[in-house]
Amino acid sequence: MQRLSVVIITYNEEENIGRCIQSVKNIADEIVVVDSGSTDRTASIARNFGAVVYTEKFRGYIEQKNYALQLAAYNNILSLDADEVPDAALLTAIQEAKKSLRGKAYSMNRCTNYCGRLLRHGLCYPDRKIRLFDRRIAKWGGINPHDKIILKKGIHAVHLEGDLLHYAFNSVEELVSRNNRISSIAAQSLYDIGRRSNWYKILVHPAWAFLNGYFLRLGFLDRFEGFSFAVNAAYQVFLKYCKLYRIQRSMKRKSSYRHAKLPLPKKNTATNNV
Repeated sequence: MQRLSVVIITYNEEENIGRCIQSVKNIADEIVVVDSGSTDRTASIARNFGAVVYTEKFRGYIEQKNYALQLAAYNNILSLDADEVPDAALLTAIQEAKKSLRGKAYSMNRCTNYCGRLLRHGLCYPDRKIRLFDRRIAKWGGINPHDKIILKKGIHAVHLEGDLLHYAFNSVEELVSRNNRISSIAAQSLYDIGRRSNWYKILVHPAWAFLNGYFLRLGFLDRFEGFSFAVNAAYQVFLKYCKLYRIQRSMKRKSSYRHAKLPLPKKNTATNNV
């Protein structure tokens, strides 16, 4: 039987972290939590459930998760978010894979719980993720906040049965709040790598996100919750490209002032949220 480290990054996850740790105690040889300075009881709850807890200033999703990998005692890693729980079928599959872990990397379906309903259609299912892997052949990459595991060339993931249950949003308000936060991070990340927005992206991309998620990928089968989620997914895309557009316009104005060697105008103390 191979040794397995379960690695979790957290920030103010007192409502979720106990459930997450408890769900994997029977398959984990150690549980490592890297907390970003939570102001609630996240760290103490994790310790009470037997996790080793480290505190580290948040570096970004990708950077924080790669740092957490270094703290694990074993090379075989199961990486989870605090609001995720493997279901019974997935736990059985992981336990079986743990006998040899010959695959080096394993993917699994993630199923999001939104307002009490598990969404089995639309953009968020099957939402396949690589979460079980040998850290010597994998690292976190992608564009913040949308991190993903990057495997060494020639390595292919083996798919496991079962679902990783994602208890993400207990209310519409939680999803709206997340959309605002995540779209801000995504817009800045896109600007930093040279991506730009325009009116086409602001208008067409959100419409496509809704049509694809609700109709083409059968989100309507998840009833009202499926409709609500599809609308909010489109809204997040809209916010992302609006915020990116604002960033590039702001940077262009600053560049113009510097080029003309004119003083920048004083910042208005009244700010408007997007």
